[in-house]
Amino acid sequence: MASRNLTWVTEFILMGVSDRPELQMPLFFVFLVIYGLTVAGNLSIITLTRVDSQLQSPMYYFLRHLAVINLSNSTVIAPKMLVNFWVTKKSISYYGCAAQLGGFLVFIVAEIFMLAAMAYDRYVAICHPLLYTAVVSPRLCRLLVSLTYLQSLVTALTVSSCVFSVSFCSSNVINHFYCDDVPLLALSCSDTYVPETAVFTFSGTNLFFSMIIVLASYCRIVLAIVRIRSSEGRQKAFSTCASHLMAVVVFYGTLLFMYLQPRTSHSLDTDKVASVFYTLVIPMLNPLIYSLRNKDVKSALKRFLNNPRQSLKLT
Repeated sequence: MASRNLTWVTEFILMGVSDRPELQMPLFFVFLVIYGLTVAGNLSIITLTRVDSQLQSPMYYFLRHLAVINLSNSTVIAPKMLVNFWVTKKSISYYGCAAQLGGFLVFIVAEIFMLAAMAYDRYVAICHPLLYTAVVSPRLCRLLVSLTYLQSLVTALTVSSCVFSVSFCSSNVINHFYCDDVPLLALSCSDTYVPETAVFTFSGTNLFFSMIIVLASYCRIVLAIVRIRSSEGRQKAFSTCASHLMAVVVFYGTLLFMYLQPRTSHSLDTDKVASVFYTLVIPMLNPLIYSLRNKDVKSALKRFLNNPRQSLKLT
């Protein structure tokens, strides 16, 4: 009898970044600028690493895929978020919410492992420079990228299926600006043990293994740089991984801040702030980090702007 009184939801309401009316328009323009810079920056990286003959090394192959992932992750979140700043009813359909959660998981997990693949690439380049082209071959690059996308798809399908296997009834207001697993499970009126276990297991496993690869790679890199006798040599070696190291620190620092904070101080509002960084701000920053600190990318951009037709003919 009790089940007859339940109201099964067909759509969800997203509370957004803030529910204060006076902040809606200022926030809209802030996030519009962020998304615009994200699209422009990542499309520039994708184009340059595709058409410029001097950006055809494994490092830029991984960088191109990172740019695709960053652009896709922001596009899964930002357009719906921007529309919701203008409308009174900030709704998203049940299946639209499931698709958004799945898309977010695909690209956030892909970014985790792409950064790990790039860390391994930098390790081989600095610690075994003579073997670099033999070890980090085109075949290995394609394999690492394929495994990255495969793991992200497995994670997204498993976790989103578990999350949407529970019953959502009565309350349909999500305390977030997109459909994320934790605020969705907070609305469930059925047992959430299985989906919570799936979220915890996949999140922990993916983060753990990717961080092991990153930490192991950079420990070897640091030891190799310390052994270099000349300061010029150390500076040159460090410059080859400085951009990636900065991107890793920003990305993993945000994730660790969210997952390692004490449960007593943990809240959905805190998750919301952290989510703004790794879904919108970091995808905007990555092209800047890799272009401003990279002479090859800046040179490629100058060549492309000076003679775009010639650059496109190179493909």
